[in-house]
Amino acid sequence: MTQPPPDFPRLIDALASDAARLVMVASGGGSAAITQLVATPGASRVVLEGLVPYARAAVDEILGGPQESYCSSRTTRRLAVAAWERACRLQVAEGVAPDIAAHQAVGAAVTASLQTRQQKRGEHRVIVAVQTRESTRVAELILEKNARSRAEEDSVAANLLLQELASARSVAEGMPGLVLRPGEAVVPHVVEPPPAWQDLFSGGSTAVAVGLDAAGSAAAAAPTPGGLIFPGSFDPLHEGHLLMARIAEEIAERPLAYEISVTNVDKPPLDYVEMRHRASQFADRPLWLTRAATFVEKLGVFPQSTFVMGADTFARLADPRYYGGSAAAASRGVKAIAAKARGLIVFGRARDGTFQDASTIEVPKALREVAYFVSQREFRLDISSTDLRRKSLVGSDA
Repeated sequence: MTQPPPDFPRLIDALASDAARLVMVASGGGSAAITQLVATPGASRVVLEGLVPYARAAVDEILGGPQESYCSSRTTRRLAVAAWERACRLQVAEGVAPDIAAHQAVGAAVTASLQTRQQKRGEHRVIVAVQTRESTRVAELILEKNARSRAEEDSVAANLLLQELASARSVAEGMPGLVLRPGEAVVPHVVEPPPAWQDLFSGGSTAVAVGLDAAGSAAAAAPTPGGLIFPGSFDPLHEGHLLMARIAEEIAERPLAYEISVTNVDKPPLDYVEMRHRASQFADRPLWLTRAATFVEKLGVFPQSTFVMGADTFARLADPRYYGGSAAAASRGVKAIAAKARGLIVFGRARDGTFQDASTIEVPKALREVAYFVSQREFRLDISSTDLRRKSLVGSDA
């Protein structure tokens, strides 16, 4: 089943007119989209780079670590965000102002599980994600198994990537539709977040307060000094987190706010689908989205505040590995935390069936002096976010 080819010169002209600057990533299929685009005269006006990370280690290198699934919405979105960041950096290196680069950058990614020499046990599928400052787009397509050759499936993947890329920049007019078999359908998912989230994502602000309508309502604001802050990835938020929050509020005698950093030291930022999903868990609970990837950065966003954390996080506060491997930077970080934090409320955790008492962790004296250690008698709930996330993948793909 032959796919009609896009009009590549027209697509390049349309993207160039829209000032799009593109980095593309293809893993598992769809790489023809890259080769066909760069073979088109004038492609240098639009395409900055094309990457084809086929080995899992290559994907891990781009994304900062192993993935729970290599053909999933989450991994594809992460690749698109990494591509968007790359498009920003390459433009800035060419002398483009950062704010303009953020508006022009487009990150496009495709992951695919297609026909192979051996009979594939799972589904044949294609997932495309396109990241811009204004939106996160995802399109998923389950292909009829063994109904096409590998080359035909790859052509579908490439055309779906090009179609979603054109749609993301509103230049899809004239793009040919996909030729699909009966029962096949592209499932789209688009998140266009509030302006405050866009500013946060592109670095125009450092913190956004998420209102009671956590799925969408947000406003830029400055945190009040002296708060009670519970930072975390909350992937997902679970009963253990809620119990920790209640105990911390009793200890500190003031209300608590949660914090999720959309940036990470060695991983791509959260995309808008992920931001909305995680924020939606908090409903009527106060939540901050920030760009404070490190604890020292959190001190700047939440001055004179008390921070709630588990034993693992407490141990990392003094670990040089989390300061670029520098013992001197770790020492400076510990001094800053001890001087600027109002206090640390630290919870133990279970590991391999044994409870780890946070008070037994070897850390500098300065950290111990500002910490309140919650005992096992006060708190113990053996819940793992990683285990919960793995269980959720059985039924769905976040």
